[in-house]
Amino acid sequence: MSVQERIKAELEAHPIVLFMKGTPQFPMCGFSSRSVQALRAAGAASFHTVNVLEQAEIRANLPRYSDWPTFPQLFINGELIGGCDITVELLDSGELARMVAEAQKAA
Repeated sequence: MSVQERIKAELEAHPIVLFMKGTPQFPMCGFSSRSVQALRAAGAASFHTVNVLEQAEIRANLPRYSDWPTFPQLFINGELIGGCDITVELLDSGELARMVAEAQKAA
C-alpha cells in the first residue's frame, strides 16, 4: 500500500482525523496542543490522531496529498479543514462544534 493510499485509508476509516506532532495526551508542539483542545471544546468525544513524528512517510507526503504545508492538519469526513489557526477560528465562531456534531452523528 502506498503512503497516499495509507493516508486515504485513514481518512475513510475515521470521521475526524488530526495529523499532529505527538499524541493528544503528549502533544509535541503548541499548535497540535491547541488543535486537540479546540476539538475537545467543540464536543469531539473521540477523534483519530496520527503522530507524524512517528510516521516519517506520512509526515513527508501529507503536505502533497492535502496541499497544506504545515502540521497539524485536521480532516473532517475526509475533507481538509485546515491547521491550528483555522481550527481555533472555527471553534470561536461555533462552526467547529456543528461540524464535529455532524461528523459524529454520521459515524
